[in-house]
Amino acid sequence: MSSTLTSMLAAHAEDAPAIGASEKSWLTYGALRSLSQEVRTSLRANGIGAKDRVAIVLPNGAAMASAFITIAQTATTAPLNPNYREDEFAFYLEDLTAKAIVLEAGYSGPAEAAARRQGLAILRLQQDSTVAGKFSLTGEGAGDEGDDNVPDQDDIALILHTSGTTSRPKIVPLLQSNVTASARNIAVSLNLTSSDRCLNVMPLFHIHGLIAAVASSLSVGASICCTSGFNAMTFFANMAEAKPTWYTAVPTMHQAILSRAGRNEDTIKANPLRFLRSSSASLPAQVMEALRETFNAPVVEAYGMTEATHQMCCNPLERQKPGSVGVAAGPEVRIAHETENHLIEGIGEVVISGPNVTPGYESNPDANAKNFFEANGKRWFRTGDQGSFDKDGFLELTGRLKEIINRGGEKISPLEVDGVLMDFPAIAQVVTFALPHPKLGEEVAAAVVLREGQTATERDIRDFAATRMADFKVPRKVVILDEIPKGATGKMQRIGMAEKLGLVEKAG
Repeated sequence: MSSTLTSMLAAHAEDAPAIGASEKSWLTYGALRSLSQEVRTSLRANGIGAKDRVAIVLPNGAAMASAFITIAQTATTAPLNPNYREDEFAFYLEDLTAKAIVLEAGYSGPAEAAARRQGLAILRLQQDSTVAGKFSLTGEGAGDEGDDNVPDQDDIALILHTSGTTSRPKIVPLLQSNVTASARNIAVSLNLTSSDRCLNVMPLFHIHGLIAAVASSLSVGASICCTSGFNAMTFFANMAEAKPTWYTAVPTMHQAILSRAGRNEDTIKANPLRFLRSSSASLPAQVMEALRETFNAPVVEAYGMTEATHQMCCNPLERQKPGSVGVAAGPEVRIAHETENHLIEGIGEVVISGPNVTPGYESNPDANAKNFFEANGKRWFRTGDQGSFDKDGFLELTGRLKEIINRGGEKISPLEVDGVLMDFPAIAQVVTFALPHPKLGEEVAAAVVLREGQTATERDIRDFAATRMADFKVPRKVVILDEIPKGATGKMQRIGMAEKLGLVEKAG
């Protein structure tokens, strides 16, 4: 079994399509392997060795996908959000100890300014005008020749930061063996074959798109068509052109797609999907059912995080349970005591162990001591999520431990409140969150977006909730918005929501 990206790509048919984009010809597996050699030569000529770190700041699309896959076979990749400001780039580039940065030819934005401040080697990527994902890489001035070692399975392929919503972002190094193990796990759970085609709408500076869409497809010789990013207005045109068998997205994207599905029924019928996949946030059961009916295909919810190189659990294709993130799909998944280092039955903190799990946070012994422990002869990682398994082995999450609302000692799952409010006919989207309270500590609050053409008041929504759940769980504050603030990957983030909405003063 392959344990490096190079060996993972080695056996696929020379002329099989690998990476595509709108209005361009496909990059074949043979051309992808040739490009990997060219990139290696270019990096080595610019002084980049096997263990050096290369930041990649490119717009979403085929070139970003192929840059990640080719550079990761030669050095350590560190994709960064191209929408960062200069100070953010400066922080991440320094924190990563990056040696070089890949920028598009002609780009002169904040990433370049930050890189020049730190004296990084700047590599310019020039896209081919006709072939998707094909590019040339040139340095501004060749450095000393880099070592020509080939990364092995224990070398770092990919470095990402945690989202850092409540603290300084942590560095997550992911080995070649982590990436290939996770790609295989996803391919197995989705029964991917070389005849499958993924339509990627996920950002490629994030673990979901990089591994679930790109790496899993390439692990089995399948093809992936890369869009320039998610746009509900162009999704169905992309679908008609690419003719995918599946796509993966976060729930807010699925909801936006649903809102335009009615006027695109012909495209949906003409391009039947084998399945749809959702991950990175909880998919409301109501949205799962609407997607299943609309696309007449299974809707597979999966559970992932950066430290697991994405996937931990997945609903099987033959059986989906709304409200569950599925069964263990790769690593071993168990429940641990929330404060003591041992495994338990029942409800507790979800923990994982397996070949796709990061060896540990970089330069952060405190975080490693807090998040890893030994039990039953294995090393376990604490996910920070609370949940339990049902009788069929399906994992049901209660929420992030940090997001569980503590109202005067009563613990409330924001996911449970979300599920009830989504049954209110006028509500299209909801995120339940903690609102600081002087006496109770925290109070339940919710932000909602109403369906187009629907009206409702805060009182209507609270009265509905009161008929469906205990009084202490009913939101005391409901904010009706045109749009709920989202993070860079399209996720609604509960932590800090009260501050974002101006309901409390920002800390500090």
